[in-house]
Amino acid sequence: TSIHSLMLLLSTTFTFDQTNFWDGMLAATIIVTLCSVICDAGILYPYESPTREVKRLDGIWNFLISPPNDPTVGFREEWYTKQLSQSGPVVDMPVPASYNDITQRADIRDFIGWAWYDRQFYVSDFWFLDKKNIFLRFGSCHYNCIVWVNGLHVMEHSGGHLPFVAEIKEFVRPGVKNLITVAVNNTLTRTTIPTGDIVYKNSDLYPKGFFEQTLDFDFFNYAGIHRPVFLYSTPATFVKDIDIFTSIEGKTGTISYQVRVFGPATSRIDVTVFDKKGVQVGENSGAKGSISITDCHFWWPYLMDTEAGYLYELQVTVSDGKNVDIYSLNVGIRTITWSNTTVMINNKPLYLHGFGRHEDYEIRGKGVDDVMIVKDHNLLLWIGANSYRTSHYPYAEEILDLTDKLGIIIIDECPAVGLKEFTPILLAQHQRSLQELMARDKNRASVLFWSVANEPKSNSPQAEEYFRSVLHFVRNIDKTRPFIAALSYPFEEEKVAQFLDVLAVNRYFSWYWDTGHLELVTNQIVTEFTNWHKKFNKPVMISEYGAGSIAGFHSDPPNVWTEDFQIEMTNRHFEAFDILRSKGFFFGEHIWNFADFMTPQASNRVFGNRKGIFTRSRQPKSVARMIKTRYMQLSEKNQSKRFEIKSIN
Repeated sequence: TSIHSLMLLLSTTFTFDQTNFWDGMLAATIIVTLCSVICDAGILYPYESPTREVKRLDGIWNFLISPPNDPTVGFREEWYTKQLSQSGPVVDMPVPASYNDITQRADIRDFIGWAWYDRQFYVSDFWFLDKKNIFLRFGSCHYNCIVWVNGLHVMEHSGGHLPFVAEIKEFVRPGVKNLITVAVNNTLTRTTIPTGDIVYKNSDLYPKGFFEQTLDFDFFNYAGIHRPVFLYSTPATFVKDIDIFTSIEGKTGTISYQVRVFGPATSRIDVTVFDKKGVQVGENSGAKGSISITDCHFWWPYLMDTEAGYLYELQVTVSDGKNVDIYSLNVGIRTITWSNTTVMINNKPLYLHGFGRHEDYEIRGKGVDDVMIVKDHNLLLWIGANSYRTSHYPYAEEILDLTDKLGIIIIDECPAVGLKEFTPILLAQHQRSLQELMARDKNRASVLFWSVANEPKSNSPQAEEYFRSVLHFVRNIDKTRPFIAALSYPFEEEKVAQFLDVLAVNRYFSWYWDTGHLELVTNQIVTEFTNWHKKFNKPVMISEYGAGSIAGFHSDPPNVWTEDFQIEMTNRHFEAFDILRSKGFFFGEHIWNFADFMTPQASNRVFGNRKGIFTRSRQPKSVARMIKTRYMQLSEKNQSKRFEIKSIN
């Protein structure tokens, strides 16, 4: 069963009116969650190579939202069989981008339901003449998505933030314009990851059928085609997937690999490794093997070594006698290990200093933007951060390309934020989301941790068995990285921490608790985190702390919402962190948040969440330079002395 067929059924079976059409819509999205088709979500990123051509379908698409009183009309009238402009008044919509802030229309900004996109494109005649495979790949659509090409259903996906792909050669034609149509639905329910609710307002104060989409998280539910859309070709026989595992011994680094090929089992596979200068440093053949590199340049985090983020190029060549495919992958050689007190990288103790973040930009929402990606990481380098968490969902692959290169450590988080109920349906969705995330990012040098959730209701009796199942599931996929979750309930009531490898805790002393009492912060933090370690005997970090500040607001003595309060509160935390570090079990500090970000409208949110160290336009608040001083000082203490690596230009 597919989303497409279910929506066709619902559009012809249900009679919608102002009072009940969202009942049908909600039923549809619940069924969609259960029946979503996964189209090789973990397929390799479509990098160009001598044997692969890549075409981006980004640009300005046509866009049309479903009418509020007839949300499934697009399925009933088969909008996907013709140009969207024939079905209603389309508007221009950039891709990739969230659609919410692009226009001047509140109905688009706040839209919940099926939004439609289309555009036309050509396919190279040479791809057909050379008998190439032709793939269509989306980096991410939020949340449920259906794709048609030339009026024919080609794929669908449930869940934002992760890629999906299909082979479409049989659906496209050479020499003429082809039509791609996409329907995206951002409705969140009790069975989606993340979760939400549709809440009806049935009193006389509201029009018939009025509802709100409530969320179990504190960021704007941006929607649309958020990441690049690729059309690309491969030879008939091609590299389908690669698994990488790295190890070190002395100054020797080893890359163990396994290559999966689409094509004859007799295909020849050659693997070659090049250093940064393009000099070959190792080779092997066969689908499975290893390559050792003497005097190896290990992958180190930013500021932990003079040469951070060193990447080798691993090139795989596959040949079946007629077809040849070449695919290259960047590989960082490093190890990650942990004990009950310490996390180690390359056998050296690791201390994280950085941020929780959001993919959130003015106008673009969560849309991928190279300008903002580079700007954000320049700010991270400037302030001395060596790490961040992809709170609260997987970030774009284009971002992780940069963190691999720069040596920025990633805590890679799935979209399970604010879970309150723990049902079998939700568990299946949660596991699928983690499986897709881990398949996508398994070879990333910068991904050192997997985060399975943020602030679940972890004191619930149902949470214990639920997360036991989650952690058992993911450990069968990856045993090389520690699993973590950002926890927020009291340690005395905690039922999830027992299953995690290392602990991360969100705490807002002097902000949400004992608001304004800065004098309490240091003792509260030291006492709290010491108790977490005593109870669970695992390394602990603080994954969120912070205070909101409006840029330009000042007071003395410091008052909440001022930059002065944010400075003093942060400084009190630093005092506590230094005490905790001396105890030997505290392995990191992440401030919430890197930058101000948008939230739903609320009386306690002044045009979004203002806990950023930078404004939403990426200007530093007063606290930024104090944090820079600390992070740089921490980096000096953490410089690696174990391996002397000469600089390579």
